[in-house]
Amino acid sequence: MKKTLGYLKPYSGITVAALFIKFVGSVSELVLPYILSRIIDDLMPYGYISDIYLSGGVMLLFAIMALVCNIVANRLSAVAAGRMTHDLRYDLFSRTCYLKSGQVDGFTVPSLISRLTSDTYYVNQMVARSMRMGVRAPILLIGGLIFSFIMDAKLALIMLAALPFVCIGIYFITKKSVPQYAAVQKSGDNMVRSVQENVTGIRVIKALSKEDYENSKFEGVAGDVAENDFKANKIMSLTNPLTTLILNLCLVAVIVVGAYMSEDAGIMTAFLSYFTIILNAMLGISKIFVELSRGIASAARIEKVLDVDPSEEVFDLPEKFDDCAIAFEDVNFSYNGKENNLENISFALKKGQSLGIIGPTGCGKSTLINLMMRFYDVNSGAVYVDGVNVKSYKADDLRRKFGVVFQNDFLMADSVRENIDYGRKLKDEDIEKAVECAQAAEFVYSLPEGLEYDLAQKAGNLSGGQKQRLLVARALAGNPEIIVLDDSSSALDYATDAAMRKAITANYPDSAKVIVAQRVSSIKNCNLILVLDDGKIIGAGDHERLMQSCDEYRRIAETQMGAGL
Repeated sequence: MKKTLGYLKPYSGITVAALFIKFVGSVSELVLPYILSRIIDDLMPYGYISDIYLSGGVMLLFAIMALVCNIVANRLSAVAAGRMTHDLRYDLFSRTCYLKSGQVDGFTVPSLISRLTSDTYYVNQMVARSMRMGVRAPILLIGGLIFSFIMDAKLALIMLAALPFVCIGIYFITKKSVPQYAAVQKSGDNMVRSVQENVTGIRVIKALSKEDYENSKFEGVAGDVAENDFKANKIMSLTNPLTTLILNLCLVAVIVVGAYMSEDAGIMTAFLSYFTIILNAMLGISKIFVELSRGIASAARIEKVLDVDPSEEVFDLPEKFDDCAIAFEDVNFSYNGKENNLENISFALKKGQSLGIIGPTGCGKSTLINLMMRFYDVNSGAVYVDGVNVKSYKADDLRRKFGVVFQNDFLMADSVRENIDYGRKLKDEDIEKAVECAQAAEFVYSLPEGLEYDLAQKAGNLSGGQKQRLLVARALAGNPEIIVLDDSSSALDYATDAAMRKAITANYPDSAKVIVAQRVSSIKNCNLILVLDDGKIIGAGDHERLMQSCDEYRRIAETQMGAGL
């Protein structure tokens, strides 16, 4: 909570001004019943008409002052809370972008989305309403009691006696509600996950006519959110009735005692006004505690992300394999720390050579890519890029060497050029060369505006093959030292795939190439081919050697390309 509120510090001037103006407005409200009591008790009985008009004018002045001050203070508090939330959300987004892959796995993507959206909103509401009511309500409460004591101490003591009971009730209710709001936000993460899955897979859902099935699933998820929210609100809903009950009992006591002890109608009128002010102040404080309950739970979730150190530790480790672009040395790796996803992986790829990786789904092909780029650290062994252990690189320096197309890559709702350039300010000739090599020139330059043509969200106005070719162009445009194509030609026909591989070989001869594929035709010309199964290398060598020595590779090749291969 302390870290979150620290984002208000740059706007301390606006905050102080808002609080001071709110203070002035609240005090102005408190003066009104006191002046009214003086009019009723001291002026009206003696017919001081001019003084009555003068006092009425003073009351009007204070009423206008209270109105103006409250409006200005509320706007300033909204500005301070809004700017604070902007900075908080920006830093949270920035931290999320730099999280290591394992850290993202720990938080989960839906939870990070929820923290960026709903949690920052709840923090905003907590700060804004606390600035509005957090000053006004206590001032009205304390000021109301002070003015009550000035006018009649005995009646004021009756009201004061009720406050400890209200405070105790609010304390225990709030203490129980905070964990419940944390449960609300956790179930909200599950709802975000469900929506994300449905939006991503909407075509599959429609193709299988499973809209009703998904609706029923979402009903259960949304029901959990509603149930948890109901439980939390049921607890917090006790504050207003409890506060009203205690203060109404107090009001009865004030009226009864006042009827016997006070002869001044003005004092009783003022007391009833101050009682109303105190009642509204206590209700305002109870509402603040509702916002605090949500806000504290949200701030804790946000700070868990902000407290994570996303930086990659850089080690000074000895260099090996100086003539190799990539080398794995006895690498073992596990995502969950229990069973290995990769085991005893060793190979070396020289600069300018090509590496093909093939194997069944889930055998560890993409995991090799993750380790090369140090999205995850190996459990044992070592990975080298240009002869340097990847743990000895700064993250930016390491990843700048790669041009990569992942299995589930993305395109933005922006121009074709920006999707290829992606903020790198590349030269036009590099972009055009990449488009040609990726076999994308034919369709890109036939678009209405060519490279300036705007893509729809998720490039919905392109075919699957067109998307893949743009993704390959993005990877090539930066002239990387290592080109990684992770199943990036699955939507291409064989002729286009072959032409693209030939163009990459001819135009990027010094770059090492890593091709992950399901097609033997995509990797058969690679200098080194790895056949993976269950995280282990069961075959390594070029195409001819594997056809002779690896039964699994030969079976795949014969199935895809015929026995006469």
